[in-house]
Amino acid sequence: MALNSCSVGKFIPAGEKVYSGTEIVLQAADDTTDLKEVKEMLNTLLPKKPNSRFLGMRLGLYYHYKAQKKKPGFLTKWFNNNFGEAPVYLSDINSQRIEELMGNRLHNMGFFYSKVVSEIDSTQKFAGLTYTATIPTPYRLEKLELQKDSLPIYRAIEEVMAKTLIKPGKRFDLELMKLERERIDKELKQRGYYNFNEEFLIFEADTNAYDTRKFDLFLRLKKSTPPRSIIPYTIDAITVYPNYTIGDTIAQSETIKINGIDFVQKEEFFKPKQLEPYILLEKGQKYNAKTARLTSNRLSSVGSYKFVNTQFDVRDTTAINDGEGSLQANIYLSPLTKRSLLAELQGVTKSNGFVGPVISLTYNNRNIFGAGETFSISGNFFYEAQISGGNNSGLSNVGGGLKTDFIIPRLVPFSPSRFKYAVPKTKFSLGADIQKRSRLYSLVSFNSSFGYTWNANKFVYHEINPLSANYVNLTNTTDEFEDILDKNPFLRSSFEQQFISGLNYTFTYNELVDAGKSTPIFITTNLDIAGNGLNLFSKGKETIFGLEYAQYAKADLDFRYYWRWRREQTMVARIFAGWGIPYGNSTTLPFVKQFFSGGPSSVRAFNIRSLGPGTFTSEGDASFFDQSGNLRLEGNLEYRFPLWSYLKGAFFADAGNVWLTTDPEIAEEESEAGIAFSEALQTQGKFGKDWLSELGVGVGFGVRVDIQSFVIRLDLASPIRVPYLPQTERWRIPFFESGNDTLILNFAIGYPF
Repeated sequence: MALNSCSVGKFIPAGEKVYSGTEIVLQAADDTTDLKEVKEMLNTLLPKKPNSRFLGMRLGLYYHYKAQKKKPGFLTKWFNNNFGEAPVYLSDINSQRIEELMGNRLHNMGFFYSKVVSEIDSTQKFAGLTYTATIPTPYRLEKLELQKDSLPIYRAIEEVMAKTLIKPGKRFDLELMKLERERIDKELKQRGYYNFNEEFLIFEADTNAYDTRKFDLFLRLKKSTPPRSIIPYTIDAITVYPNYTIGDTIAQSETIKINGIDFVQKEEFFKPKQLEPYILLEKGQKYNAKTARLTSNRLSSVGSYKFVNTQFDVRDTTAINDGEGSLQANIYLSPLTKRSLLAELQGVTKSNGFVGPVISLTYNNRNIFGAGETFSISGNFFYEAQISGGNNSGLSNVGGGLKTDFIIPRLVPFSPSRFKYAVPKTKFSLGADIQKRSRLYSLVSFNSSFGYTWNANKFVYHEINPLSANYVNLTNTTDEFEDILDKNPFLRSSFEQQFISGLNYTFTYNELVDAGKSTPIFITTNLDIAGNGLNLFSKGKETIFGLEYAQYAKADLDFRYYWRWRREQTMVARIFAGWGIPYGNSTTLPFVKQFFSGGPSSVRAFNIRSLGPGTFTSEGDASFFDQSGNLRLEGNLEYRFPLWSYLKGAFFADAGNVWLTTDPEIAEEESEAGIAFSEALQTQGKFGKDWLSELGVGVGFGVRVDIQSFVIRLDLASPIRVPYLPQTERWRIPFFESGNDTLILNFAIGYPF
């Protein structure tokens, strides 16, 4: 019935036949020919693909035909917009033209005098094509020779050709010759040949020297190649304009020369002595396209300029006859606004379910000391209410913070020239925050850090903070919160250590920056080690300045795979794993360093931070609304598709949980409730061999308003496996079970991953 109802035969117009595809048959005279490679190449010449089929049904074509009716209905329109395909008819295929293209391509691959014929295989409503290609033994290379004379450029070409992919025994391949010309051109531009072009090179094949199917290949310069294109160029002068605007003249400008580079500016914007190390070009250096590009990258990464424009001008045309030319390098740098003040009113959502407005004010001073340094001060005030915290919703936060950053565009104390792609930045940060959580406590924190950030290349980013310190002071705790701590010793111990100091490192590999890549990946990993260096300053009990400090090692990995295809459709797979190990001074990770599961960017079928550890659950306030662990495993799968204009849709499945890998410490003075709580954590929250059966699993769907990467997201999810229920009751039918936790609505800004 399904096959019949989705049949498209009744919709096909009279006189037309739906194109059902093409088969390519190869008849080769030489059994050494790689027929798979040849067939793949010929397939690229087919101008149209047949309409797709699923289980024998052409669903895309079916929805297209149905949508052409006068009143197709909403669902039909939706299916057509997302999956519909316009029909491909046999009449759209010019088989004679394809025969000619295939014959030409086979000739370019060395199969001279090939023959291609086509045949139609049809039924009443559908028709396919079969192309049969008879291919003779290909011509194979006997020797490759550079036809040269005494010009220096031939010596350079000969050195480049030492790494050629055109080797004796290879069949004739015109595409490989084109790639070789491009490679030689690129290499010559690294050797000073500024005016060279790949079009000046020509390959000539000679088959007359052999009775068998062999040929010799000769490479030479075209006779029409201009003299200025076959000589190397040396950079004889470099001029930098550190404060350039369109229409500027050099009149009344001061010129300062440093290491052969002229810096021209009317009034000093950037200190020439500090700017010179960012420039990789040198006077007397042969022109190198790669060096010029890296210099532009480095100057752009300083953070003081909005435009970097490097131009080369030929200085002395009379020197061409002497076999060498000279270039003038001009670098024009257009500064960003030096000072700025930014006021923002934001709407913020957090993973713990708090939503509310934030008012922030930020002052930036770029190039504050004339060496590219950026100084910024930012302050904020916020009010948040927890709108989706399960039974504990209704909490509110009020607070604010002040933060200062000082960024130096170099790796203090090293020279910028040590890094070629982009210049690292040294960052000093100092901040303070205060927040008051209704009915519970006030929290005051101070933080500082010193570290480096840099891009190793287009995809790789590093951040390392060898020194970081965080002091947290819990004050004004209410009786209600003290009761929570009494019942939850694990939580109390995570708040006791107020001082965190250590090293952290982040590595990110991000292919999403390449918009043309259909299957990009994203990997980020974090390493956080605290407390080791402080051992040098403490004696006996591990304290410093009278404060007990935390000791732990923590690492996590976030891996994402994106599969993009037409019409903005994307499948995303994500895996997250994180593990923290407390030791020495610490029996648990500090509260701010623990792992949580559940919520809009995690397992969305469970309330924020309500999942785990393991099969543990706690009713009432004893859970403190946030259930945590020191081990986290999660996996997500999400299919994203367009609905209408800026409105996008998604279907998703999530699985994950957190666990404990250490036993909670039970003190002798603990209350009976506290002892019972700790024992429950030990038996139910510990990671073990049955961890797979303890995963929380959920499915759902969502809608997102996506306006130029600003995303407002609503996801509705429902659990299909609840780990804290009895073993026989964990599996559930999503969206149809009764109970308060059957439907979970997640509101957030931005995509979850």
